[in-house]
Amino acid sequence: MPTTPIDPKDVQGLVRFGHGRLTEACYLLLRIRDRAAARAWCAVAPVTTAEVQKPLPEVALQVAFTAAGLRELGVSPTILAGFSAEFQSGIAGDENRSRRLGDIGKSAPANWDWGWRGKEPHAVVMLFALPGLLAGWRAKVESPVFHAAFETLACLPTSDLKNHEPFGFRDGVSQPEIDWPRQRTAAGNEVTYTNIVSVGEFLLGYPNEYGKYTDRPLLNPASEGADELLPAEDDAGKMDLGRNGTYLVMRQLEQDVRGFWKFLDGAAKSDAPERLRLAQAMVGRTTEGQPLVPLSETPIPGIDDSPQDPANNFTYDGDPNGTSCPFGAHVRRANPRNVDLPGQPRCWFTRLRRMLAFVPKAFRYDVTASTRFHRILRRGREYGPLLTIADAVSPAPAGDPKRGLQFLCLNANITRQFEFVQNAWLMSTKFNALSEESDPLLGNRAPVGDCPYTGNFSLPREAAPRQVLTGLPQFIAVRGGAYFFLPSLRALRYFSKAATQSR
Repeated sequence: MPTTPIDPKDVQGLVRFGHGRLTEACYLLLRIRDRAAARAWCAVAPVTTAEVQKPLPEVALQVAFTAAGLRELGVSPTILAGFSAEFQSGIAGDENRSRRLGDIGKSAPANWDWGWRGKEPHAVVMLFALPGLLAGWRAKVESPVFHAAFETLACLPTSDLKNHEPFGFRDGVSQPEIDWPRQRTAAGNEVTYTNIVSVGEFLLGYPNEYGKYTDRPLLNPASEGADELLPAEDDAGKMDLGRNGTYLVMRQLEQDVRGFWKFLDGAAKSDAPERLRLAQAMVGRTTEGQPLVPLSETPIPGIDDSPQDPANNFTYDGDPNGTSCPFGAHVRRANPRNVDLPGQPRCWFTRLRRMLAFVPKAFRYDVTASTRFHRILRRGREYGPLLTIADAVSPAPAGDPKRGLQFLCLNANITRQFEFVQNAWLMSTKFNALSEESDPLLGNRAPVGDCPYTGNFSLPREAAPRQVLTGLPQFIAVRGGAYFFLPSLRALRYFSKAATQSR
């Protein structure tokens, strides 16, 4: 099958850049009030592409739609049926999905500020700007056509905490490196961890880590508007509505920063160094982003040859007992950095023994799925003011503002990527052969199956019993969420005029 180059002018820039240098941002959650006006706006929206620009842009705009939004825009049921089932259902459209994602109790959709029954957005317009330019950029985007097309459900603000999330830890250090040149061959077993991931894990219309194409809407070339689209690589004669687009997961995560540090202060008996040690063990990094395990002496593909932070150049191979970075630490759960055959066995006999689970020390790795099939591309921003550790352990003033993360991630397969990481690694009490503990930051502490206790956090120690923190409260609550489709520029033009149905 021929390999065609990716056209960056057809990809929304959020996928490639994240717009981190544009430190002011807000997210407009919208409902369509007039279909014709919404289509007219889509036809002329100043969407920022993934093309490298000189000079660098001072502002950026990205747009994505929920399944309900595409329906309201007039996309036909036949075409909508080509999108993934989880996108069509929505993040809060299935009680079983909410349970798997941990969205119960305080995080249940019924308690959300948006994204649930009457407050579901049809679209999100993401605005980014250099300092001082956001207000003017928003005013320019909200043209008369925009106001005729949409009503604003909410405007989600963001803050610039200098690359630190509200708990005080440096964020965004670890990200997968997308194989934009399409040079990666993903077939076969991986024996060495790599940070380079097939482009099909993040853009529809290209092979993923399995060497397969993710399902998406494919159109007859004779259908109305299909000439706007690129042909499908894997289905001759069809036009690809999904190509160069992806799915955007958006969740508003409210962080109890004071509760986090007060709990640790109590566990440390107000000993500041011990308090910090416990916090870093929970996260798996220092507050400045350094891993708790030594950096690798061997360059990891996709890290040392990219502009990524060198603090991402490590694996857990040298920490098999979890004494440096606990097995349940947040960063270890979110990205186990393992491979299909951990330990890099070269001999065919050793590889066979490992595959058949005849190597006892490999058990803990064998119960954790290979990382390369479950990567996500994070594009979130924090919100709320900075709170120092000293202030966090002090009494809260009246009117203490909310703090948290506007979590955004991109993935081509919501179930296998975002939902798998959330359910099998973050919320699970069985991750890495653990028990009675879920993610120390994101866990909701609710009973899971036959495990009534999920509020522990264990720290293995050399030649000593593990240290166990008990009674962890819930530090993060979900306040809203939705699944969006982030279309290519060609798909956006298609939505603006074709394949419609009457009301």
